[in-house]
Amino acid sequence: MLAYILRRLALIPLTLFGIIAINFVIVQIAPGGPVEQLLAQLKNTAVAATARVGGGEGVEAGRGTAAGENSAYRGAQGLDPAFVAELNRQFGFDKPAYVRFGLMVRDYLTFDLGKSYFRDRDVWDLVLDKLPVSISLGVWSTLLIYVISIPLGIAKAVRDGSRFDVLSSAAVIVGYAIPAFLFAILLIILFAGGRYLDWFPLRGLTSDHWADLSWPARILDYFWHLTLPVTAMVIGGFASLTMLTKNAFLDEINKQYVVTARAKGLSERRVLYGHVFRNAMLLVIAGFPATLVGMLFTGSLLIEVIFSLDGLGLLGFEAVVNRDYPVMFGTLYVFSLIGLLLNLVSDLSYRLVDPRIDFGAR
Repeated sequence: MLAYILRRLALIPLTLFGIIAINFVIVQIAPGGPVEQLLAQLKNTAVAATARVGGGEGVEAGRGTAAGENSAYRGAQGLDPAFVAELNRQFGFDKPAYVRFGLMVRDYLTFDLGKSYFRDRDVWDLVLDKLPVSISLGVWSTLLIYVISIPLGIAKAVRDGSRFDVLSSAAVIVGYAIPAFLFAILLIILFAGGRYLDWFPLRGLTSDHWADLSWPARILDYFWHLTLPVTAMVIGGFASLTMLTKNAFLDEINKQYVVTARAKGLSERRVLYGHVFRNAMLLVIAGFPATLVGMLFTGSLLIEVIFSLDGLGLLGFEAVVNRDYPVMFGTLYVFSLIGLLLNLVSDLSYRLVDPRIDFGAR
């Protein structure tokens, strides 16, 4: 098993290299880069997202970059060619793409993610600033989804076809039908002062006076702010896992070894949790990394926007809109690394659930 873990860890750098390389090529081919974005700012035609994140000296540094990547752009007409060439040199756009890629990979080996074009801050600082929000949303949502979906899926499988199965399917259908962001808007209208009740806050992860509160009050304030966004994400994510759990248990319940165990006189609880549970949970565990990564970095994007939570999802989205390459590739690097590590954790969880699985023997 140790040899398997070491092999998987050794493959992570190669996998990261492939992910970064493919996305770097796509970005080079895609039209519209930081040059166009910054030239648009110079002409006061930048998109709304650029105008929102741009500010202060970061914009001024970015404006210099705009003129510097390629003087062939129409927006660079009228600028001093020497000024353009100097900006090219300062920001590295005078180098061929393969050279810039090599420099980026070299920096990533030492976890140097560079500096944002538009915010004039180190990417690591931005990631660390946004990480608590994404971790809070992702971890609590994933835990609640599993706490709700697994017992509900097991209950539906055991009572397949019963009134409970039919009635609970209505909740599952609602979860399938209503996107998380629409449910979030409904929660705001009902409980956050939108039209009816004003029980929960609408902005931020904590209150403005959070630092002045006692620790018990801080914890309560934290969960008070998380209630609505986490509820919206759970509603949008529990349906699929519930049906996966139910179908996995139904598949195992109908197998011959379950019939044999019942014929031996074992109790239904012993059959279910001593034999069926271990085998059926393999499929559920396999989906844990994807669920957590999705909640951390993609599923929370619109939720962050709606509830004014400044997390990694919103950071990555704005970086793509603005062609902020250091932030784009920096967040991609972090997301991919976390995802690969979680996949390894998932494989190890297989071993814990079913000791018969031996990856090392492969």
